[in-house]
Amino acid sequence: MGLKEFFKEPPVKPVITDGVKVESMYSDWRLRIFYSCFIGYTVFYLCKKNIAVALPGIMSEFGYSATELGLLGSSLYLTYGIGKFVNGVLADGSDVRKFFPAALLMTSIANILFALAPNAVQILGLDTKMSGIVLLWIFTFLWGISGWFQSAGFPAVAKSLTYWYSNSERGTKWSIWSCSHQAGTFFSFIIAGHVAANYGWRTAFLVPGFLAMITSFWLFDRLRDRPQSLGLPDIEEYRQEPVKVQNPTEQNSEDNMSYVQIFKKYVLCNKTIWLLAIAYVFVYIIRFGAEDWMIMYLKNAKNIELEEGTKMVSALPLIGICGTICAGLISDKLFKGKRAPVNLIYLIGVIITITVLKFNTINELNYVIIGLLGAFTYGPQMMIGGLCAVESSSKKVASAASGFTGTFGYIGAFLSATGTGFVVDKLGSGGQENWDGAIYFWLASGIICLIICSILTIDEYKKDRKKI
Repeated sequence: MGLKEFFKEPPVKPVITDGVKVESMYSDWRLRIFYSCFIGYTVFYLCKKNIAVALPGIMSEFGYSATELGLLGSSLYLTYGIGKFVNGVLADGSDVRKFFPAALLMTSIANILFALAPNAVQILGLDTKMSGIVLLWIFTFLWGISGWFQSAGFPAVAKSLTYWYSNSERGTKWSIWSCSHQAGTFFSFIIAGHVAANYGWRTAFLVPGFLAMITSFWLFDRLRDRPQSLGLPDIEEYRQEPVKVQNPTEQNSEDNMSYVQIFKKYVLCNKTIWLLAIAYVFVYIIRFGAEDWMIMYLKNAKNIELEEGTKMVSALPLIGICGTICAGLISDKLFKGKRAPVNLIYLIGVIITITVLKFNTINELNYVIIGLLGAFTYGPQMMIGGLCAVESSSKKVASAASGFTGTFGYIGAFLSATGTGFVVDKLGSGGQENWDGAIYFWLASGIICLIICSILTIDEYKKDRKKI
């Protein structure tokens, strides 16, 4: 059996007609699928954020420069960005039960090999200088490989949540699941930080790697593909909700279209998906700008000490969890499944908090402002590139749609890293940086994103008017 056949999406089973059995199975499996996706994605982050605590040890042992370590770290962003789209396409036709655990298993292997790489180079018997160069490229390759397989995690989850939860509840469930990002980041620092401090930087990869390996086998036992693969009816039919379609008057059924035709129509030729993808670039500029540059901004623009600045920035992901969950709840309960109005509200909040941060002179207030920035940023980050993308396409290309917008998001991450520094330097003079440039760059990104989302809101309103 080849890989294609092994990962192939399982066939649809005859629909179970026993209503009591359907109710029982759906109740059990929906909970099981959800907590498996949450735990699985949290463990992915154990193998993603662990490098942050390992880099000082790697630099100390091998004498790498910051530029060389930057090359190493950026390899994951490059492969992750490309892989999100490619793996999104692959996930649509794959069995989630095999696809998701296999991706985590390969990530775990890459992390373990990363820790063992110095031993392998030592066996080659190279001189000190050459071994350092070879080892750096091995590190970079393995970290890039890890990024590629990590990028397969999100599309698989997107497919599961889309098939197992209906439109009226998906916002809430998606927002709660999205907190696995922050949970994974937190536990990664706790676990990797503890073992690295006590047993060396290699354990920061070995321990998460073995935990991920064990979790991958557990996921294979827990997960299943679509409800139809178990003989359950479609989720909308089960919950007695109308199926959300982009054009109700269209005659061609998706059942009579090939995957390529559906992909072309609902992703490549879908104006909404393109607008969401472009908006996602600017969301990630703000997100990664705040995560990567905020401490530097506070230190240089507001003369806040490093330790206090770090505490202030810790409010970003913590309050961000609240913003993420509230975004889903508000869109489900208040706006009845409409996502566009929530994005507008949150982006207005982003613009206001960035502006207030610029003019605030009260140090204690920075905790609140930065926390609110996290809340207002993580909401659109969860909605625009994930939930809105899958709901603006077709279930049959849900993974590809989220992967497509995700790739654009990591373009934004790259632009955030390079653009923020460029603007800060460009607006400075006499060799001094102007850190107001960071505020201007993030503020401009928020305004552009707001304009794009306003267009999407108007489009959604027009479509709803046509249905009346």
